Amino acid sequence: MAGLVSLMENFVYEILKASLALFIIVDPLGNVPIFIGLTESMNIGQRRKTFRTATIVSLVLLLVFALIGQQILEIFRISQYSFMIAGGALLLVLSIKILVFGGWEEKKVSPESIGAVPIATPLLVGPGAITTTIVSLQTSGLPVTLVSVLIIFFTIWLVLRFIDRIHGVLGNTGSLVIARIMAIFIAAIAVGFIIDGVKNYFP
Repeated sequence: MAGLVSLMENFVYEILKASLALFIIVDPLGNVPIFIGLTESMNIGQRRKTFRTATIVSLVLLLVFALIGQQILEIFRISQYSFMIAGGALLLVLSIKILVFGGWEEKKVSPESIGAVPIATPLLVGPGAITTTIVSLQTSGLPVTLVSVLIIFFTIWLVLRFIDRIHGVLGNTGSLVIARIMAIFIAAIAVGFIIDGVKNYFP
């Protein structure tokens, strides 16, 4: 019985850790001003449709990487540790860009596809989220990764559903502050990935 309780506690801990890492990378609160800006010319119905499309597309994309991330690595003959080092370096660059410039710029796209690009990808599911998901799959297993992905995208759905109220409370300044704070955490996660990967080659 004690062993089962310990196993459950460890499972919950891994889910919380994976969910927190993914939430920090996706950063829906920090991206609120960008989402508002991209949809400012839309009416309420169009905006909700856009955000619904963004949530569904981004969820499907991340679930695909969660389910077949291992196979993708095997096809390209990439080891877990090499991916951790490369992914950590990429996350570190992204975090520095957010800290210095406040975000990353994307080319303008047509209103018809704005829910899929750039909101779903790369704003919600970009290189950072993909890296974090695959690393979570490698280190914590499929059940933990799937549950964490579902938790985060339920959170994203809530943020997008009530985005006008959230933006009213946070404002542009508040959202930018959150984005930069999250960038510091992203940098810390990136350094952790790099260290864990390097340890394998230099034990």
